Amino acid sequence: MDTTAGTSPTAPSAGGPARETPRDPEGDGAALSPLVPLPGGSFRRGSTEFYPDEGPVHEAKVAPFEIERHPVTNAQFAAFVAATGYVTVAERPLDPADYPGVATEDLVPGALVFTPTAGPVDLSDWRQWWRWQPGARWSAPHGPGSSIEGREDHPVVQVSFEDASAYAAWAGRSLPTEAEWEYAARGGLDGARFAWGDDYRPEGELLANHWQGSFPYRNTGAAGWVGTSPVGTFPPNGFDLVDMIGNVWEWTTSFYTPNHAAEARSAAQVEAARSALTVEMPACCSPSADQARPAQHDRDVARSPAGPSEASDDPRAAASAEPGSTIPRKALKGGSHLCAPEYCLRYRPAARSPQAVDTATSHIGFRCVVRPPVAVAPAAASMPATARNLLG
Repeated sequence: MDTTAGTSPTAPSAGGPARETPRDPEGDGAALSPLVPLPGGSFRRGSTEFYPDEGPVHEAKVAPFEIERHPVTNAQFAAFVAATGYVTVAERPLDPADYPGVATEDLVPGALVFTPTAGPVDLSDWRQWWRWQPGARWSAPHGPGSSIEGREDHPVVQVSFEDASAYAAWAGRSLPTEAEWEYAARGGLDGARFAWGDDYRPEGELLANHWQGSFPYRNTGAAGWVGTSPVGTFPPNGFDLVDMIGNVWEWTTSFYTPNHAAEARSAAQVEAARSALTVEMPACCSPSADQARPAQHDRDVARSPAGPSEASDDPRAAASAEPGSTIPRKALKGGSHLCAPEYCLRYRPAARSPQAVDTATSHIGFRCVVRPPVAVAPAAASMPATARNLLG
């Protein structure tokens, strides 16, 4: 580990004060998350200590932006649904025409739910602790009979990339890129292992909600919480952001690549980089969406923000898909309450995990960002046309 880890010559020790934001756009009583302004700048992105897809370590730059202090909560997402009537991907009926040969009783809306095992199991087989649960959705995250009552201040889960994008658009915000998210999570600690430094538990204090005990059968709880915890239960990082690590994985807009060296390359180059990996990188703590659904399908690609037009226009979309699938995958960041050291040591800023854009699970959420408008110089009447074009 670099001896300068934990210091930052290019970023302050904390973000600016959180900017209060107005009530939600429809005024129905749930406030949008406060925004914390970040100065942007250069930072060391990635890691070579843990998983192959986190490397290589390289200098990354992000422009100034604002980020929500905490993940979007159940109450905030409920306000969005009440204002718009939005129906999440997990709640939408499945068309039998899209699933030839699949039994009708299997074609019901639902989502993926974590279920602890009775005891120790082979950790290479995620099917032992994940199940496809008909009726699971954001308001009933574990299926019929479950609810979010009393958990209004917990992060919303069972939201796909499309769902998160829809909320962000309604709120007048955006989802972060992977680089923006990692910069924010580091909190000004350049190159540190964790969001708070290099020590996992400084002075014995647990600083993030992740699995405590033996995965996937015994969880003694993080600060008393098994599963998600109220946002802000654990201390903020150096930018005064909470839950950047643990609690729930968070969506980013960046297509997943097998490593950082593969970014911005052609589909063929990314595929070559994926094939060169000596370790196949599974989605941490969560399954392949295609394998978990009633049948392999491309239905959601056609309606998602990363649908056919993007897949055909951007080689990164096709290259991000799991082998054998055409569904693009985005990079998740931050780890979750299911991350355990023996299975998923990803409760760190550099950690990343691939997830198909149509997937909703009981441990994935999101938060939004706001970027300042890009200034464009006005075209002057006396300016030559070629010069005006250069200015946009």
